[in-house]
Amino acid sequence: MGRLSCLLILSCFFPTLLAHNDFFTSIGQMTDLLYIEKDLVTSLKDYIKAEESKLEQVKKWADKLDTLTATATQDPEGFLGHPVNAFKLMKRLNTEWGDLESMVLKDTTDGFISNLTIQRQHFPTEEDQTGAAKALLRLQDTYMLDANTISIGNLPGVVHKSPMTVEDCYELGKIAYTDADYYHTELWMAQALKQLDEGEESTIDKITVIDYLSYAIYQQGELERALELTKRLLTLDPTHQRANGNLKYFEFQLEKQKKQEEAKKASQTQRMNNTEKREAQRKRSRDPLPERKVYEMLCRGEGIKMTPRRQSRLFCRYYDNHHNPQYLLAPVKQEDEWDRPRIVRYHDIISDSEIAKVKELAKPRLRRATISNPVTGVLETAHYRISKSAWLTAYEHPVIERINQRIEDITGLEMDTAEELQVANYGVGGQYEPHFDFGRKDEPDAFKELGTGNRIATWLFYMSDVSAGGATVFPDVGAAVWPKKGTAVFWYNLFPSGEGDYSTRHAACPVLVGNKWVSNKWIHERGQEFRRPCALEEAAS
Repeated sequence: MGRLSCLLILSCFFPTLLAHNDFFTSIGQMTDLLYIEKDLVTSLKDYIKAEESKLEQVKKWADKLDTLTATATQDPEGFLGHPVNAFKLMKRLNTEWGDLESMVLKDTTDGFISNLTIQRQHFPTEEDQTGAAKALLRLQDTYMLDANTISIGNLPGVVHKSPMTVEDCYELGKIAYTDADYYHTELWMAQALKQLDEGEESTIDKITVIDYLSYAIYQQGELERALELTKRLLTLDPTHQRANGNLKYFEFQLEKQKKQEEAKKASQTQRMNNTEKREAQRKRSRDPLPERKVYEMLCRGEGIKMTPRRQSRLFCRYYDNHHNPQYLLAPVKQEDEWDRPRIVRYHDIISDSEIAKVKELAKPRLRRATISNPVTGVLETAHYRISKSAWLTAYEHPVIERINQRIEDITGLEMDTAEELQVANYGVGGQYEPHFDFGRKDEPDAFKELGTGNRIATWLFYMSDVSAGGATVFPDVGAAVWPKKGTAVFWYNLFPSGEGDYSTRHAACPVLVGNKWVSNKWIHERGQEFRRPCALEEAAS
């Protein structure tokens, strides 16, 4: 009965886990898995205690009989001449050994196995493990981290350091290898080999690691290094069939290469650096993102294009939106983040208690965030948007209604035609690659079903601080805005003429360390005719 109650409580405690997975796309929901694992550990300890108790009883029985039989076998007839000894022997063999057999065969795994079976339905899937692994590789690239830095857990802003084992590094390398990503295969197999060379104990042997490593290096055109590693592998296992075949092949190809390039010897034999290798891998994988380099530089805080002269024109002020009655006595703090496009930040604009309520309402409903297919218009998940989101309506709770009214009072824009408040929580390496919020001319049916026109503006609340990463960047203009809990940023996606402002193309950078929560309001054209009158010139601001 106690175990059943425990399981019922767990089912109530983790309702969100019953309906969906994609755990790696939301840190907020992933926290529930820690409680599941904690419960399993408790269950496992109970099983160990039961086994230890059983073994202790068996040990006592064995020790007692060991002494008895040692004495009895010295003078068997004399021992059994005592009628009590004869009776007890019959009793032991007829009854007590049977009882012992029953005790040994008693299955103490029952509680643990049943708990494990029930909880297993909430476990992450293969997709989650692969998604989390690819997120680590994405973070490594975006923030230019070497494998050793990640492996020892030495990331900026970390509180709970977690070093990686040889098995962890090997698994990352294998996942990259499965995707024919030989650049990352090399990095992580090399790290696994480094840790093995340093004496770390592992179930993974050097032969297996070197086999992957040499092939990944060969695939990137470094024949000499591949040959060196193959020779090392053969010193460990001279009978390795594939390595023996590769040795002859690499030697033949290297000789052929040298003959072909005598005039330019260094061109192919020279080792490529990691930047060159990564660029080659990007081309092999046909990366569809043209501004990848700029986007990643901005995520690292590099390449920001704000000149001192323009910076001098950005100000902080108290703002009441043309004497709005709500803010006459307590105007809000407004800060200019960028000039073109104009991006402003509002400080202390949402309280901790409001944030807690929004997260409480959203968490049970979080689902994998989708994008609108520009061709079909169908909502679908995408590898370049790693987060979960939920939509909250004004009538659900007074806090949501109050937040919507606040946005209207500050922006002066109509909220009745805006989309509901969208709450998003980012997962491992959570990101949203460069995109536009508004519908372009080649997407005539964008937001057609809403009947409220295009997205005129975006309001974005930051509901958590982020230890490292997670900036909102605008690659076309070289702008970066960093998360700060309790603040919000606002910008117009359309010019007053209704034309789209293409400089607002933006992205959410991968979260390196921390848990990123945001909520946003997409404000539409309808209802703004008198609040933001149309301009005659296409790009008038």
